[in-house]
Amino acid sequence: MENRIINVGFVGNPNCGKTSLFNELTGSNLKVANWPGVTVEKKEGKAQYKKHQFRMIDLPGIYSLTSYTMEEMVTREAIMEEDIDVIVNVVDASSLERNLYLTLQLIELGKPIVLALNMMDIVEERGMEIDLHRLPEMLGIPAIPVSARRRSGLDILLHAVAHHNETFHQAPLIHHHEPGAKHTHRHHEEYAMVYSCDIEDKIDAIIAALKEQDPSLQNERWHAIKLLEQDAEVLKKHPVHMPEVLDRSYEMDIINEKYDFISEIMDEVVVDRNQRVVFTERVDRFLTNRWLGLPLFLIIMGLVFFLTFAIGDWLKGFFEVGVESFAVFVERFLVHVQVNDWIRSLIIDGVIAGVGGIITFLPNIFILFLALAILEDSGYMARVAFVMDGLMGKMGLSGRAFVPMLVGFGCTVPAIMATRVLENKKDRFKAILLVPFMSCSAKLPIYVLFSSMFFGARAMWVSYMMYVLGLLLGILTAFVYSRIDKSKAENNLLIELPEYKTPNVRTIARDVWDKVLHYLSRAGTVIFIASIILWFILHIGAHGFVTDINLSFAASAGQFLEPLFRPIGLGYWQIIVALIAGLAAKEVVVSSSAVIFGIANIASEQGIYAFQSILTSMGFMSANAIAMMVFCLLYVPCIASIAVIRSETKSIKMTGGIAFFQLSIAWVMAGLSYYVMLLMAW
Repeated sequence: MENRIINVGFVGNPNCGKTSLFNELTGSNLKVANWPGVTVEKKEGKAQYKKHQFRMIDLPGIYSLTSYTMEEMVTREAIMEEDIDVIVNVVDASSLERNLYLTLQLIELGKPIVLALNMMDIVEERGMEIDLHRLPEMLGIPAIPVSARRRSGLDILLHAVAHHNETFHQAPLIHHHEPGAKHTHRHHEEYAMVYSCDIEDKIDAIIAALKEQDPSLQNERWHAIKLLEQDAEVLKKHPVHMPEVLDRSYEMDIINEKYDFISEIMDEVVVDRNQRVVFTERVDRFLTNRWLGLPLFLIIMGLVFFLTFAIGDWLKGFFEVGVESFAVFVERFLVHVQVNDWIRSLIIDGVIAGVGGIITFLPNIFILFLALAILEDSGYMARVAFVMDGLMGKMGLSGRAFVPMLVGFGCTVPAIMATRVLENKKDRFKAILLVPFMSCSAKLPIYVLFSSMFFGARAMWVSYMMYVLGLLLGILTAFVYSRIDKSKAENNLLIELPEYKTPNVRTIARDVWDKVLHYLSRAGTVIFIASIILWFILHIGAHGFVTDINLSFAASAGQFLEPLFRPIGLGYWQIIVALIAGLAAKEVVVSSSAVIFGIANIASEQGIYAFQSILTSMGFMSANAIAMMVFCLLYVPCIASIAVIRSETKSIKMTGGIAFFQLSIAWVMAGLSYYVMLLMAW
């Protein structure tokens, strides 16, 4: 028994804190946010409590076991097909009534279940109390109060899981029943959820038929209930010819009776349930208002960018000094040990200039990550999706598609994967098409660099407009596509608006730290390699090693493409080479610029001034800078994103089409921006 691994499935409604609890128990770093749709696939982790070993599976958040959405299908399949020993049903204790519908469905599976009452700290804050003795009596399963935020009750939960796995049995339940509700089969002593006499009689008849048809079938009662609901999957696998019993769908009857029982539970186990905090309702009068919601979102994001520049630029100064000092130290050391000039140039002008230039932008990236993490954990991001639902519906796009768009502000790769929340293939394609328009964190260094050079005090607003422009063009693209395709959006947004809560320091720290590490890992891998490759391409030409980069292969390739980019204000071979290098990762546009123009610390005040002087001498002005930023906003996403698009669409032709579309839109919009700026004589 000591060596046996207990398989535990974590199941719960979206936004119940399931993934947070899973992370605390396993030490994992799964994405956690205070809005639904985060876990699209099942994730696994390990935990240990005393002699017990646990294999834990975090399943997508669902509202029921009826297979309508991808999340419900993944979770239901895992519960039914995998060898899960114990189900941990994580519920938001502060919204117990809403969560118990899934709980009753899980209990009917007949598997060992432990109820994890998460967010008990919020229950206490609202002055509510839950009768932890009466609740298990009515449900027939253990109910353990926990708080992932405070890391309380975790050991007790693991103890209950281990104990329930070893000694599972259904004890007689204690209920108050309506007169005449008892059945001859004493169902009230056997099951938590007992239906009306008519439905129970039908369930009994179906169970008898199922046993006769398939004696090895497990969970006959659950299958019988699903047959009454005319569940497509169960009807297909276990067809029963009983027209007198299965005369219609009893799904709504079963749902209504479940909620009647939930009301009975709430009346008996929750004390002071009406004395709840009304802060959320008061704030939502403004933040989810039909007319104020969108403007307030834009104002909040404007504030995020103000902090990103104001605080980020102040902190960036310390990084600039560090990178510059490191570069000077390395150069002196290489000179001292008499390293060959071209190797010294590779290290200083290639690696340090490229990687160092990206690391210098870390404070701006950090502030952006921090602000977005706070908004997510507070519950605001769910409101943004809700506010945008109506607008996106008018544009022919499913409201659920805004969730991947929000993820896209962090990274395009997981955003494309998050389009799996959409069941309709056309809706998924439209979402995949518009996600690359979102300004991922990798594009921020480009905005910061070029806006700082040419727009001074207005740099923050110029960068902010890049984010807004990407959002508007993405939605407009979906609108045009829907008019061409003549199809209507499906999967209208059904999203849980969580209560506002104080952001959890541990959750935010873990989320920001994970993103910062990802950013640094890219600087140490993709950008490091790209900087070395670019340096070699810049120093090798038709006649071998060259000291004049204008004679290099890179210059030849850029000059060949100049006629294509000249009409949009980007007809400079150096800029073109930087854009091509940016296909590896968008940050590489900045690191490549540092390598190409030979600027050791391109993000420093001296580096920005030197870069601006070089560009100005070439005729590259503010209009060109706008065209550059717009093109970087819209052109082909990074190679990793292209690979994920190929994986999700399973079509090379479709992937190539999306890449060509992005490139075309980038060319047109960059050119349009360039000529508008020239007319405005900015």
